Amino acid sequence: MMLNPFMAAFRSDPYPAYKALREADRVMWQEMMQAWLVTGYAEVQSILKDHAHFSSERQRASNRLIAQLMEQQDSGVMRRTATMLSVDPPDHTRLRTLVNKAFTPRVVERMRPHIQEIADGLLDAVSEPARLDVVRDVAIPLPIIVIAEMLGVSPSDREQFKAWSTDIAGVLGSAMQPQDSIQRAQSSSEELAAYFSAIIEQRRKEPKDDLISGLIAARDHGDALSEDELLATCVLLLVAGNETTTNLIGNGTLALLRHPDALRQLQDDPGIIVSAVEELLRFDGPVQATSRVVLKDLEFQGRQFKVGQVVITFLGAANHDPAQFSEPERLDLTRADNRHVAFGHGIHFCLGAPLARVEGQVALSTLLRRFPDTEPDFDEPDWGNSFILRGLKSLPVRSKAAAPK
Repeated sequence: MMLNPFMAAFRSDPYPAYKALREADRVMWQEMMQAWLVTGYAEVQSILKDHAHFSSERQRASNRLIAQLMEQQDSGVMRRTATMLSVDPPDHTRLRTLVNKAFTPRVVERMRPHIQEIADGLLDAVSEPARLDVVRDVAIPLPIIVIAEMLGVSPSDREQFKAWSTDIAGVLGSAMQPQDSIQRAQSSSEELAAYFSAIIEQRRKEPKDDLISGLIAARDHGDALSEDELLATCVLLLVAGNETTTNLIGNGTLALLRHPDALRQLQDDPGIIVSAVEELLRFDGPVQATSRVVLKDLEFQGRQFKVGQVVITFLGAANHDPAQFSEPERLDLTRADNRHVAFGHGIHFCLGAPLARVEGQVALSTLLRRFPDTEPDFDEPDWGNSFILRGLKSLPVRSKAAAPK
């Protein structure tokens, strides 16, 4: 079976294709993409946790298509300098350790009341009480405000932050991008790096209680963080810190709109929001795929993997594997033992998962409380261009009875 993830039909609904792939072969070589496609849950987990044989350093790939995609999506400072997403241990361990303490569940949980204030403020600002665009009015600004505050960015610069982030993320996982899109992403990355350079200079003179000041202190105390690594980490935190959470909120809301019984269940019993968000992550996650490069010739599930070959692990397919999840196509907000891989697996498990979870819980709970009986206000969902970052460009909805704060 041949898969073309760049087709519009796949981007709008990849799950039938995932099912067909899994049923044909859970580990399949595809000539068109010159890559191994992995769609089974156990197989995806096995590869993602085995950093001794499967590398995150994509520049090791011998695949020309992957090299082209890398050229498009690695812009500016992120092209010059590896981030924790694109390196193996020991560099990965060093970079991640420096940032990890800001995103622990305990630290993030203390942020919940403030995230709630932000969500309520965003809905207070909606111009039409009974109509809103979930993506524009909530899903985009909420994570941008949170990560900007964590980094120590001025509120007046948030819109520019989002524009830079959108440009950079816009070339991820979409083949044959127009040259102007690639150039815009590279330009935005350089502008963002210059912006962070100015903040870093300011924080060196006047440290504050923010993440950038903490990273500067780590570097200046000899924790082996280069200047370019500091910049690249800031850029990564911005892009990864808002694009995926935006998609979690948008995709989650759409799933609820398409399953009215589940939407009513969550409105009637808001106490299930934690398990509901986990199920929405499994059902239609914001990151659909990630890749690895074979480090040495090996046999995997009876197949001969060769050094330099690309392995694409489809997280979205793994999350719908019936060998792991009973009735995977059913949205079950109280699903038990929901060990999805929406945030990846292994040493590269999403650093910001605790923050994304809390933001998703707060955003969806607040939307359903403030906008009961929500209905779609569109004909067809407006999906973005990437098959890797799955998300909506807009999601207009209306409420029969918008509630006060």
